[in-house]
Amino acid sequence: MKEDQQENIEPTSKSEKLSEDLKGTFGSFKSFLSDLLDIRSDTDRDSTIEAVKKDITFKGHNAWILIFSIFVASIGLNVSSTAVIIGAMLISPLMGPIVGIGLSVAINDVDTLRRSLINLGVMVGLSVFTAFLYFWVSPLTGSNAELEARTYPTILDVLVAIFGGLALIVAKTKKGTIASVIFGVAIATALMPPLCTVGYGLAQGNFSDAGGALYLFSINATFIALSTFVVSKLLGFPLVRYANSKRRRVTAQIASIIAIIVMVPSIYLFYNMLKESYFKQEATRFVEEELMIYEDSFLQKNSTIFAYNGGTDPKIEVSFLGKEIPSSVISLWRTKMKNYKNLQDASLIILQNENTES
Repeated sequence: MKEDQQENIEPTSKSEKLSEDLKGTFGSFKSFLSDLLDIRSDTDRDSTIEAVKKDITFKGHNAWILIFSIFVASIGLNVSSTAVIIGAMLISPLMGPIVGIGLSVAINDVDTLRRSLINLGVMVGLSVFTAFLYFWVSPLTGSNAELEARTYPTILDVLVAIFGGLALIVAKTKKGTIASVIFGVAIATALMPPLCTVGYGLAQGNFSDAGGALYLFSINATFIALSTFVVSKLLGFPLVRYANSKRRRVTAQIASIIAIIVMVPSIYLFYNMLKESYFKQEATRFVEEELMIYEDSFLQKNSTIFAYNGGTDPKIEVSFLGKEIPSSVISLWRTKMKNYKNLQDASLIILQNENTES
């Protein structure tokens, strides 16, 4: 009888010991991750707020630095020199007011928000005007890959702005700011080239390119400010206190409204860009898997156009050389296209010469 009791006790004690060991291991791993990823203990909130407010100011030296950096960036875009463009981004002071907007909304500081918006507006206006002057008098008027790359934003631009903005504000909050991170974010988020491209579009009378470049800059600036807002809230930056309780309440409401105005369109924009990215990926796969294998005619891959059109009327336009493609084959392609999840509402346009057997 005692032996049976001992046999029952031993498995139970072993399972309890194993359970305790697992809990201990999990607790150690959790503690390790907490120590590895925690940034609260090394965050200097007061110095961060002071540094951000200092970078907002735009006059004197900063104004001339911006003008010269815009000229350098415009020249780099004009001659399609990546190295020159990177150099211009390193010396540009554009990032200050954008971070100031995100932080001021997070801490309910209306005065700083007003200063940030005014300074950002002046910076953008001066940048576009400087770039316009350069491209207006420049003898090199042709477009190139560097300019065209800044005329329309993609999902990658949004992701770079989000993670770049997060890296920037985390670096700024650390005791002893990491300068290399700030320089790296200035390069990665590329705020200056789009503004230079706006000036180029206006100088050439190409308002479509100018609008697309301004759209790209707006996206970058919005998501950098949004990242700053989120991190500042998570790190518990102290709210600005006002002697008048009514003003404090109104200020908090204004800050909340601004945050919603920024966040909701940004999320919607991100979702639409994600859908467009999926559409182009599947459209590329469809063309390669279904159309390029057709042997009787030659598909001109460089002439293929994927037009998402905001999701209202997505189109795939392809061009063929050689024998005329029978309508039955085209109908089969259109049927197969419906099997691709993100191409079900898209239309397939086939461009070809009639009677091209000769």
